[in-house]
Amino acid sequence: MGKKPARKATDAAAPAGGPKPIVMIAAILGLSVVGAGVGFFAATSLGGGDDAPMEEAHAPEPAHAAPAPAAEGGHGEAAAPKPVNEMAVTPFKEIIVNISATTATGRVTTRFMKLNVALVYDETLAGADRIEERRLFIRDSFQDYLRLLTEQDLRGSLGLVVVKQELLHRARTVTESLAPQEILVADLIVQ
Repeated sequence: MGKKPARKATDAAAPAGGPKPIVMIAAILGLSVVGAGVGFFAATSLGGGDDAPMEEAHAPEPAHAAPAPAAEGGHGEAAAPKPVNEMAVTPFKEIIVNISATTATGRVTTRFMKLNVALVYDETLAGADRIEERRLFIRDSFQDYLRLLTEQDLRGSLGLVVVKQELLHRARTVTESLAPQEILVADLIVQ
């Protein structure tokens, strides 16, 4: 007799033929995600939201803008328009160095590495004039670093990024300025 009421209690919690609670919860969550996606799409594509202030902030200023008056500028002088691109590129002679490598059998050997690079620098920054003066010292610093590399150091795109960062750091150190902006690699050949 005691067993029948227990069966009826479980039958009352989950009616026969009705959806299970887990399925209902999943359906509600799924519809909520779809509704949120549709709402976001409608808000961004129909011009709602904060798109208008973003466009005003990124609108180019007219080239014929009048200088600021003395009362508004604070110092009485308008700032001179800054040139858009004052970058210069100085190529270096081809650099050939020995690097160490390990063969499949574990034997250490040397390989040749050939590198053609160019230095991009900002002519408007302090110290830019020292780049041409110290060009031979920059190249020597590059060679010192490259001789320490192994073939493993050059593998993959990460290897190339690390080499470019190190060369840029050395160019900035030799010129004692932040004028060097980037190293361009034309050729990197390991033989």
